Amino acid sequence: MKWKDVDYKPYTSTERFSSEEEAVRQEDFIQKAQILVREYAEKKGHVPSACVVTFGCQMNARDSEKLCGILSRTGFMLTEDEEADLVVYNTCSVRDNANQRVYGRLGHLHAMKDKDPSKKIALCGCMVQEAAVIDKIKRSYSFVDLIFGTHNIYKFPELLVMMLSSDKMVVDVWDKTDAIVEDLPIERKFSFKSGVNIMFGCDKFCTYCIVPYVRGRERSREPKEIIREIEKLAADGVSEVMLLGQNVDSYGKGLPDKITFPGLLKEVEKINEIKRIRFMTSHPRDLSDELIELMAVSEKICRHLHLPVQSGSSRILKAMNRGYTREGYLDLVRRLKESVPDLALTTDIIVGFPGETFEDIDETISLVKEVEYDNAFTFIYSPRSGTPAAEMPRSMSDEEIKEGFDRLLRCVQETAKKRVARYDGGVYEALIEGVNDHDDSMVTGRLSNNLLVHFKADSSLTGKYVNVKLLENKGFYYIGEML
Repeated sequence: MKWKDVDYKPYTSTERFSSEEEAVRQEDFIQKAQILVREYAEKKGHVPSACVVTFGCQMNARDSEKLCGILSRTGFMLTEDEEADLVVYNTCSVRDNANQRVYGRLGHLHAMKDKDPSKKIALCGCMVQEAAVIDKIKRSYSFVDLIFGTHNIYKFPELLVMMLSSDKMVVDVWDKTDAIVEDLPIERKFSFKSGVNIMFGCDKFCTYCIVPYVRGRERSREPKEIIREIEKLAADGVSEVMLLGQNVDSYGKGLPDKITFPGLLKEVEKINEIKRIRFMTSHPRDLSDELIELMAVSEKICRHLHLPVQSGSSRILKAMNRGYTREGYLDLVRRLKESVPDLALTTDIIVGFPGETFEDIDETISLVKEVEYDNAFTFIYSPRSGTPAAEMPRSMSDEEIKEGFDRLLRCVQETAKKRVARYDGGVYEALIEGVNDHDDSMVTGRLSNNLLVHFKADSSLTGKYVNVKLLENKGFYYIGEML
């Protein structure tokens, strides 16, 4: 079987299939792919290996687990080595340097494919939702075998069949879709915790952000489907779930039966085997009093909230189209801390946004000092083609932006270390996530507030909850002792 067209679509994004119908349809393609993978293995002389490399956010990581699950079902042996017979890059497009990293890695794969023409290379994710990127891949990286986007990742079994049956580049990227298909094989990274997609897309259209253009408008999953998935995870040994969405506080909009994000959280709390519930990302514009009240009394919702502020200047926030002011954000933080005193707050901050001045950066620094974040992820503004901010003139040089960024970073580090020091000597429950990356005599545990602690323990305790005394503050983590 051969597909002659480079841009072949067996059906379009406007055609309607129910989630159940599509899951059955893709299961049929998994069986077809198994035959093609066996034929591929005979040509290679060994069981073919596959490597999935993830760029970007937790939602991308969850998507990669789906890709790995499908690859495993079709007969590929999973590996982390890019020398694999099939390499899949699950890409991110939030910042331009993420695109550049992918282009650099593709150059490395090209050399491998020159030595082994049977090697397969696939690109998916947010980056390939940009038309200019697809044009560039076709023009400069024509050795890539498969390109597909964010809206039809559930079609990966079908696309695998197409790729393994064709000697041409297969491109299947949709501008949008209403479909949500989650009931597909998944290869989880952790046996004891898991991400769960509850919604997709974003309607906020911040002027710097490309997410609404590459992930589409907001679409919420039916609550019964989410609960069913979490119940299955719980039965499989998962005790911690992270509910994922570009803006989880908007969950429920557009669903036929009225439900809010706190309403969904209450349903998840009822699942006995689930001990911890996390979620991200929240938007300050939509975080409700109902959620604050629930977090104040919940015994399962973790004491951590990621609440991106982006800037401490109301003028810049308006230019970003964030929908709140500095004062509004600080009032929200005040209400959160009054209701949930043990809450750990983290945030995202951009420096160098078009029109920003040193005075605006000073306002951001003063906000950081006032809020006292437990951690903050700071970025230098990266223009994204197709967003309104990319056309805005900037008022600072690269050197000035770097100077402002460095001042902010020092402030974040100082205030975070001071904030985290309040845990000195305390005893807290930690979920052991695995052997420490830098010292195999230690394990790494995560507290409810998302703080990491490294301590001596046997690796057989991975996935268990233990009490740990925090002894040595390292700024963003602790060295501790298991009790």
